[in-house]
Formats: sequence, structure tokens, C-alpha cells
Amino acid sequence: MACLASVETILVQLPTRRIHKWTGLTEPIGRYLLVKLTDTDGRSGWGEAPALKDWGGEFGRYYGESTAIVEMVIARYLAPAIKGIELGNAAVLHQRMDAAVKGYPYAKAAIDFAFYDLTGRAFGLSVSTLLGGRLRDAVPVTHSIGLLPIEEAATEAAQVAAEGIKTIKIKIGIDAKRDVAIVRAVREAAGPAMNLCVDANEGYATPGEAIRAIRAMQAYDIIYAEQPVMGIERIAEVARAVDVPVMADESAWNAHDAIQIAERQAAQIISIYTTKPGGLYRAMEVSAVCRAAGIVCNVNGSVELGVGNLANVHLAASAPAVTLSNVIPVSTPAEFQTGQIGGIYYRDDLIVEPMRLVDGAVQVPTGPGMGIDIDLAKVERYRVTDQG
Repeated sequence: MACLASVETILVQLPTRRIHKWTGLTEPIGRYLLVKLTDTDGRSGWGEAPALKDWGGEFGRYYGESTAIVEMVIARYLAPAIKGIELGNAAVLHQRMDAAVKGYPYAKAAIDFAFYDLTGRAFGLSVSTLLGGRLRDAVPVTHSIGLLPIEEAATEAAQVAAEGIKTIKIKIGIDAKRDVAIVRAVREAAGPAMNLCVDANEGYATPGEAIRAIRAMQAYDIIYAEQPVMGIERIAEVARAVDVPVMADESAWNAHDAIQIAERQAAQIISIYTTKPGGLYRAMEVSAVCRAAGIVCNVNGSVELGVGNLANVHLAASAPAVTLSNVIPVSTPAEFQTGQIGGIYYRDDLIVEPMRLVDGAVQVPTGPGMGIDIDLAKVERYRVTDQG
């Protein structure tokens, strides 16, 4: 049986299609760390840590991870701990990583992705099969509109609707009046058939402010409001006061958080990440808790590159609790881009072929591992050596 032999990290930065920001973010997306695992037979698997220093849990419960931190944690603690693990043994992988260092889920997630990719390629199985089986052959995509000027947001919404995307998420949380205005403009531009949701990224200072803003937005038929304020108990206050379902994101990192949210009836929806709990193995634990508690989910992320986004797609295809549209990119290399903007956040990507978007949904790759190969020439083109 082949075992893990080596761990390599590569820092890359991809050019963005446009600036994409949300409340609290101070650095650009797309400067992320790749992980390459190689086994004793010479096969390789790839993972990605879309780590951002500004992205963490509520009230300091979980800390931001920069790419520099991830690189150090992997080199110093995780790589020595996982060498020699047999392919397929994700339970031991996580046991060893957790014993080596507490926390740092983005570092662990990048290794987890690469391990699943490598295992699938070794056994000739897709990652969705390794996760228990593919429930969906295609996963619907939600296009995210960041903190854009209102007119620009409306123009983008109209084009995305014309391209067949069925759900749009609008970043809010800066100013309640501006937030209501942008929701109104996007609704008018995208049309009545579009599903709209909003995400404040904890931006409202008080539950009362969030409640007033969400009640005003309800006139424009939003399907949920994501993380309006910081804190599980404060989200619960909002959820009790509005008719729109509330989604937990920053408050929901792992299975234990999901249990607390269910106990307090703090949210009807939880956004599952592949990264926040520490990888696919742990993300399926979150899904299991949510399904048992009757909480519905989507898959969300930090606007991953194609390497990490493949993990998103396989999770969305396999997790029983994931029944909503997913806020994930439609990863597309430059040579395949034709002017489409729905789900497109970067001008290029690191996978050799594009994800296929059909009727607003990404087709789940069926090949071994993550199902799409990595373009090694692109990895070298976008490699950067400066962690600053």
C-alpha cells in the first residue's frame, strides 16, 4: 500500500476579474497557498488553503490564518506528523494533525484536500465516492456580488441573470440604507425569478439594526439573510424577530458549533465550508449534525482557486444536508473564458479545463480524485515568492 512520502507548499496569486470585497476584508482574494502531497509510488494530489488574515470566528473564537502562517504550520508541525500514512486513511490523517497542533483548520484543510485527491487517484475513485457517494450530478451556483457601487452591482446582476444563474448573494453590512437600496436595485435588474440572499458578514453593530434592515429588505423577496451580527446568541435574537431564514457562517465553523446553533435555535441554515472545520473529513461531520438537527445548508468559501474549489464541488455533491445553492466559483482558465461573469472571480485558473456550468449548476467531475488535473505550467506562472 502506498503511503505519504513528501509535502510541498507553493504560494500563488491569480489576477481577479474585479475587486471582490466583503465587510471586514482588508486584503485581496486569490493570494493562496497550494499543497502538493506525493506518495511512495510517485503519484501526487493537490490541495489549497485560501487563507485570509481577516477571516475568523466570532469574538476571537477562531483566528485568521495568513498564507505565511499556514506555510509555517504545515512545514513545522503537520508535514512531519503525516508522513508514512497509508492512502485512504483520512481518520488517521486528522488524528495525527490534531495531535501535532491545535487549531489551524485552513492548514489542515489544504492537506486534507490533497490527501483525498491523491487517494482517489490511487484507487481510481472520485472524491465524492470517497465521501460516501454522489447525491447530485450537478450543484447549483450562487453568484456573489461584493461591496460594489449600486449601479455596478445592478449591471452585473442583469448579466448574471441572462447567463442562467438562478441565485445571487449580495454583500451588505456597511450602512443599512445603502444595503436596502442595493437589494432593491439588484432585484429590479435581475428580475422577479431570481433568488436573492444577503450577507452582512457580521457587519451590523446590534441585533436591532440588523432586524430593521432585514425587515426592509423582505419587500424584495430575499430567501435568507446570512450572518447579520456577531455571536450565536445575537444571531438567535435576529432570527426570532424576522420572517426571513437566518444563516450562520462566521458562527459555524465545525460540528460542535453546529450543535450549539441547533440547541439555541439560532439559525435555520448553516453555511458549510470545506476549510473552516479543517477539511472534507470534518465538513461531513458538520453535515451530519445539521441533517440530524433539521438544519439545511449550502457550501460556501473564500472564493477559492480551482484547486480548492474542486473540494467545494465534491462536498456539495455528497453532503446530505447541502440542499441549497452554493456560493462557489465556476473555476475557468483564461483560454476558456468568453465574457461570462456568473461565478467568475478570476481572469485565469490553475486547472487544465473549466468547470462546466449548465443551467446555473456546475457539473460534478467524475474522474479519479478531484476529477480535473492541475496545470503545472499555470502553477509556475502564478507562483510568487514574497509572503508580504
